[in-house]
Amino acid sequence: MIRGNHLSSSSKRSLLALPAAIAALFASSAPALADLKICNRMSYVVEAAIGIDDKAATATRGWFRIDPAGCRVVVQGTLTADRILLNARALGVYGASPLPQNGGDTLCVAPGNFVIAAARECRAGQTPVPFTQVTPSQTDDGNMVAYLAEDSEYDDEQARLAGIQRLLVIAGYDAAPIDGVDGPKTQAALSSFLKSHNLAADVVQSPNFFATMIEAVQQPSATGLTWCNDTPHKVMAAIGTEDGKSVVSRGWYRIDPGKCLHPDITGQPKQVYSFAEAVDADNRTIRLKDKPLNWGGAKELCTRESKFETNEQSECASRGFAATGFAAVDMSGGGKTLRFAVP
Repeated sequence: MIRGNHLSSSSKRSLLALPAAIAALFASSAPALADLKICNRMSYVVEAAIGIDDKAATATRGWFRIDPAGCRVVVQGTLTADRILLNARALGVYGASPLPQNGGDTLCVAPGNFVIAAARECRAGQTPVPFTQVTPSQTDDGNMVAYLAEDSEYDDEQARLAGIQRLLVIAGYDAAPIDGVDGPKTQAALSSFLKSHNLAADVVQSPNFFATMIEAVQQPSATGLTWCNDTPHKVMAAIGTEDGKSVVSRGWYRIDPGKCLHPDITGQPKQVYSFAEAVDADNRTIRLKDKPLNWGGAKELCTRESKFETNEQSECASRGFAATGFAAVDMSGGGKTLRFAVP
């Protein structure tokens, strides 16, 4: 958390030298005059980072967690800037990078809460990511608002319902299609979810309901496949499913330390395969005693470093893929939890 009233004297001196728009990123306790808000009309809980370009200086600040149909103030007070830039990412619970990241500016971000005053030259612990320029609109109350939206163009009510449907599906409940439209199928899935987690019906209207759902989704489940990360590292996982005609491999799913994740498996596959590896902050494979820390098996399926899905498993290298050893998962009991731990 940025605490504007507890800066050192050296920090104060450097802050005074910054353009006003950049300084506004630091002043989280300033009086609100015309706040800049980011509103989420997507079916994902997202984390957003803001970039301010002003007089040849560029600063970034994040991460702001925003639920579907929710808004967050990202800059308080009147903001004048040459350009406003935005990066948004879905939580790891959603799997293989569902939000496309594009934009003409590459700026630096960092884990946790951060402010970077010179965001075009990354230092240790910072990562370059693409930012997209946005043009906020002015609301009736004088504030400025920029919206995160999907192709579905949900309104607030639809985005919230679609967000609930998406998490229900991840948790193993049949709430598809994810369309933001209420109906008996969605209500039955929601009722089953609440009952199985001993939650009262009125919790759905709670402002913390998405946090409650995500916490539940990140617990082992009696149905379907669950990955649990018992290491201190980030784990990236991929899945393979065989329906008797072809084998589809898909990745990557991010599983944070101490968390669990349910990969989306559609239909009733005859066989499920799993591969996972621990990676560092730069997505390089963790090695122990010169061996990669991964969890796989003898079944070779095609993968690649970026997000992928393929139903062709032959000649991986000639198609820009790598042949990776997956482990067969016994799903005969209806549910299986794979725990990834440091040996």
